[in-house]
Amino acid sequence: MKQVRLYQNSPLKINDIFLLDEYGSHHLGKVLRFPQGQDIMLFNGDGYNYQATVISIKKRCEVNIVARFENLSESKLTLTLAQGIVKGEKMDFLIQKAVELGISQIVPIFTQCCVVRLKGEKLKKRTQHWQKIIIGACEQSGRSVVPTLFEPIEFEDFIEQDFGQKFVLHHRAEQSLLACERATQATIIIGPEGGLNEIEIKHAIDCNAQPLLLGSRVLRTETASLAAIANMQLLWGS
Repeated sequence: MKQVRLYQNSPLKINDIFLLDEYGSHHLGKVLRFPQGQDIMLFNGDGYNYQATVISIKKRCEVNIVARFENLSESKLTLTLAQGIVKGEKMDFLIQKAVELGISQIVPIFTQCCVVRLKGEKLKKRTQHWQKIIIGACEQSGRSVVPTLFEPIEFEDFIEQDFGQKFVLHHRAEQSLLACERATQATIIIGPEGGLNEIEIKHAIDCNAQPLLLGSRVLRTETASLAAIANMQLLWGS
């Protein structure tokens, strides 16, 4: 049986008898029909895995935490993705795969070409939905540090902030990643389906972002974002 990993937003400690939250209890007891007496792995974002034995399968599953192990899956590169918000499932997919590839922070940004313009309660619900996707991707990929999801922000407000070395992706750039100086903290800035406009690209460059070209072909935003993350991890991270 594949090892079960569950996120719990609570302090975890060896020898504690611990009740899983509602989602974890439902997933373990109702979805997986997990047997009593078997072990699962818990994490809470502190960088450790916690081995726990299931001692009761009821409405709330009870486990005994028996061991703690440091999780060494995190990259040496602190990488932020500033992603122009795209439509529906495409954004979900992009966030999920970015987490699997080791992203450290995700900043959804509203740009001039964004089709999606959420506000108020709809924006709050969408942000909560993205957070669940991040946690699910951590459970699946074996990470024990949960990437930070920032509140969606306007491009003009984001670009003035300090997120380490910034790289603005667009197909008219000339510099490839191989020509860039190695970084330990980097930010990928990319537009939505319609890309970033000329004013936004100039503003990014004026704020010390380096223009970055991924290749001779024009890529969709979700392809470009994930390709950039994968290449930066290969060259500078893990």
